[in-house]
Amino acid sequence: MQINFAHLRERATNGGDINFVVFEASANSNTDAARAAALASLTSRALNSGLRVDQSALAFTENGRIKFFGNKNLVNYLSRVGIPHWTHTLTI
Repeated sequence: MQINFAHLRERATNGGDINFVVFEASANSNTDAARAAALASLTSRALNSGLRVDQSALAFTENGRIKFFGNKNLVNYLSRVGIPHWTHTLTI
């Protein structure tokens, strides 16, 4: 199975950079516990592949609306800017 994700770097409010990943969530992640487990597993895989990850989140559709789950600051940011373009895929 291939998972799309975006690996990006943005300027933080403190002037530094934040490296983050946003994963495209599957339909199987429909509870907070399942989402948390999926996010932890995917983030670990991204880290193990050599990517720098300071924050991570899932992007998914629920009742026809785009929603995000993960780091609070990243979720707030994504809620304003939307889903980034997918830059990578992860095979699981």
